[in-house]
Amino acid sequence: MTYSGTSAVVTGGAQGIGLAVVDAFLIKGARVAIWDSNAQEAQAAIDAVPSRKGALAIQCDITDWEQVQGAARQTVGAFGHIDSLVNSAGVAGAIATVEDYDNATWQSIIDINLTGTYLVNKAVIAGMKARDYGRIVNIASIAGKEGNPNACAYSASKAGVIGFTKTLGKELADFDISVNCVTPAAARTPIFDQMSKEHIDYMLSKIPRGRFLEVAEAAAMISWLAGPENSFSTGAVFDLSGGRATY
Repeated sequence: MTYSGTSAVVTGGAQGIGLAVVDAFLIKGARVAIWDSNAQEAQAAIDAVPSRKGALAIQCDITDWEQVQGAARQTVGAFGHIDSLVNSAGVAGAIATVEDYDNATWQSIIDINLTGTYLVNKAVIAGMKARDYGRIVNIASIAGKEGNPNACAYSASKAGVIGFTKTLGKELADFDISVNCVTPAAARTPIFDQMSKEHIDYMLSKIPRGRFLEVAEAAAMISWLAGPENSFSTGAVFDLSGGRATY
């Protein structure tokens, strides 16, 4: 099924899983707006590949409600409506025990990963309800299910994304709006730059398939969840952990 005539927002779409989702949407025929804290990087990613021509790069700090609202207005002004939202923006943060964790770093990670998810979801709800159509996918993490040692803020924030997604899915179940999340294992993306080798090795050791997730594999599932074929599943958590998840 093509996504012709639909429009999608991908936060954090300048790189990593987000950029792979942008490509998947474009291949299917959707129009795409990238909301990213680094709009120059997003525009460079668009300019680097001919098939991304026509995608829109929008500066947006997802922790700032005014910027999120402005990005939504700009997207609607360009495309007319927002059909799909994939919230991929996120950070890993410092690696440290709870006892030694920096309080300001904790708050920053919660602000981006959890509060940012809340804000970007909130910004598109009214338009989706008015059109009785919408598809939302939030990127959580296997860490949100199982907890990674020395990553308390990241694990807690992603667990929060799971709970938030389930809540919103139930709130919007009377509409043709689905709200789901995915729980990826680690993928080799720039987020690895925030992690120690020891932590990366730990994550790999927990994946039964014995390799990291490929971003194209993630994008295949996410773009389906965020498209017209997903007409029933909502409030759900879809696994991308290579066998690590136990539930």
